[in-house]
Amino acid sequence: MRKVTLADGRIIGDGAPAYIIAEIGINHNGEVSIAKKLIDAAVDAGCDAVKFQKRTPEICVPRDQWDKERDTPWGRMTYIDYKKRIEFESAEFAQIDAYCKEKGIHWFASCWDEPSVDFMEQFNPVMYKMASASLTDLPLLSKVRSTGRPLMLSTGMSNMHEIETAVKHVGNTDLMVAHSTSAYPCPPEELNLRMIHTLMGMYPTAPIGYSGHETGLATTEAAVAIGAAFVERHFTLDRAMWGTDHAASVEPAGMARMVRNIRDIEAAMGDGVKRIYDSELEPRKRLRRVTLEDLQNKG
Repeated sequence: MRKVTLADGRIIGDGAPAYIIAEIGINHNGEVSIAKKLIDAAVDAGCDAVKFQKRTPEICVPRDQWDKERDTPWGRMTYIDYKKRIEFESAEFAQIDAYCKEKGIHWFASCWDEPSVDFMEQFNPVMYKMASASLTDLPLLSKVRSTGRPLMLSTGMSNMHEIETAVKHVGNTDLMVAHSTSAYPCPPEELNLRMIHTLMGMYPTAPIGYSGHETGLATTEAAVAIGAAFVERHFTLDRAMWGTDHAASVEPAGMARMVRNIRDIEAAMGDGVKRIYDSELEPRKRLRRVTLEDLQNKG
């Protein structure tokens, strides 16, 4: 059975509606007020979860990049200071945790280093997401797996051997695998949505989903139409905002439209059994001049 059951009983896979994730990431720009607005917008759009990112800058930023200066909304500062400035700590995530519970939406994070996993454990996340960049970090995969929580594994910028090695390392229990292409934004011809079916064939017990970085909505909706059990898109209040991920993100109106279209697609898929619907009876009576029954009676 291809499903993962979250702690609150929510099912991902096994025919359940697609689990839709608004990836806030670092698009909050280090401001809890922006994060709360994004959470509100995700709730209004009908998303199932919001996702953040958590890093320890001293570990994740290469040492030779620390002292390079850059212009930011808070003035000119070193790169390491900038990364610290936009990183939420316990007080900020405590507010986010309480706010998401109040609003009735799941939240979790991609952890980019092992101390960040220890940090996130205080909030009992419903799952962990492993970013594509971390797919080959086997010690980090082991750290996340040691929590016993469901794991969503993203496969962008990876070859098949790397994907197979990662999945073998973490095992199939409570595992979800997301097809992804890590280009920002990603051109349609590089999305390769048929990889969703390839991953389904490789991992018959894991819900397979899609993490998109394209600029449009139709291709993410198409991922659901061909079987994606979950989808994730970067989310922003305004694509013109300052920051690295905003331009490849979906704005609130677009997210609401995408969720609505996905739910329409799911309703439209049906069960593959041909039937005459009640809504067809009157047109059938009015428009069909000759029926098989008529021909049989004449015979």
